[in-house]
Amino acid sequence: MAKTSRADLRTTADYQFGRGAGEALFPAEAHLEIDYSTGGRPSQIHAPDGRLASMGTDGRFTLGFAGGRRLHDQLDAPAYRVYVGDESEPFVRDGENTFAKFVDRCGEEIRAGDEVLVVHESGELLGVGRAELAATEMLDFETGMAVMVREGVDEYVDSSS
Repeated sequence: MAKTSRADLRTTADYQFGRGAGEALFPAEAHLEIDYSTGGRPSQIHAPDGRLASMGTDGRFTLGFAGGRRLHDQLDAPAYRVYVGDESEPFVRDGENTFAKFVDRCGEEIRAGDEVLVVHESGELLGVGRAELAATEMLDFETGMAVMVREGVDEYVDSSS
């Protein structure tokens, strides 16, 4: 089975996150280390600044903080962003989950299961994770987990030093 090309990775990212996401995550000129499964599917994609993404068996990416930072720089706000205030900031930085009652606003396209960026209301990227609720539910619910945070900025800084 042929291994997935960088162009295929970009196409998948554009499909999952919107136009321009593939080039932001996997630029043509960038050095990438791609680990492949025995079946030829990319399992982990790393760059010098850290893990960009992993590819799940469902064919979708799960973001590492380095990949989240690239998307944060590329995607127009509020796309794939969940905004929280000062009360949640230290917890998300440490990789703790985000709860619906602390979500100030979010990208309206977000569905449960989507990869998202957890962002402070000032715009600073705090963490990356998987949405557990759709955008409307995050804003309407007073209880429940909105985002299962996979990696917070403080964990990323600690792991790269």
